[in-house]
Amino acid sequence: MKTHMHLRACLNGVFRVWLRNALVFRKNIRVNLIPPFIEPLLYLGAIGFGIGTYITDIDGLPYVRFIAPAILAASVMNASFFECAYGTYVRMYYQKTFDAILATPVTLKEVILGEIVWGATRGLISALSISIILFLFGLASPGGLLIAIPLSFIAGILFASIAACFSALSPSIDTISYPATLFIAPMFLFSGTFFPLHLLPQVVQYLALAFLPLTHVVSLTRALLTGTTDTMWALNMTWIAIGITVFSYLAIRLFERRLIV
Repeated sequence: MKTHMHLRACLNGVFRVWLRNALVFRKNIRVNLIPPFIEPLLYLGAIGFGIGTYITDIDGLPYVRFIAPAILAASVMNASFFECAYGTYVRMYYQKTFDAILATPVTLKEVILGEIVWGATRGLISALSISIILFLFGLASPGGLLIAIPLSFIAGILFASIAACFSALSPSIDTISYPATLFIAPMFLFSGTFFPLHLLPQVVQYLALAFLPLTHVVSLTRALLTGTTDTMWALNMTWIAIGITVFSYLAIRLFERRLIV
């Protein structure tokens, strides 16, 4: 009974933190919703329909259909990661939002989990925006999109929890540019986004599978949106599940070390 009550109180605290961020987001919703629509159009236009005209089919798919799922997955990564990297740091350090929330019965663990869930929600918003575009252009099956959307939220939790770890470790907001440049940018390029993973040297393939979470999200999303078979779906799902567990726990512990004296 006590465990049930504790869990309910924890979920309530997480929801309150999420709701606070959602209400702030809603105040500027028009501005916040424009980038998720524009970014995929630029990639699809310049790379898919532009450069793609010079590229033959890849794995039996037109190039624009090959990269469309990867663009969705990468947009989820960017939205979730940067929300919980820069956004969380600003709320913690500059706006003192964490201090205000912690003055209430909400615990630090609930604050961090609320931040992670909110980061995943930003990824979900991006996924919904891009899904509309892909559907209108006929670049994804409707059935696949219906499954890819909840997958995007799960992937968003993964990227948001990773970002929260960096936010907790960063001594200043300027240093967050290091993981953005040295981790997110390479992951965007070498996770099977713009070309098949098997074209890379075998060692690089193993490194991508072991250390680049976007690799697993792209593989699952591409299979769903193109109707192909993901031969590594078990590995992909296992990596994502373990990653969420490990990085969420690590984010909580790192913030406790930073904020609790």
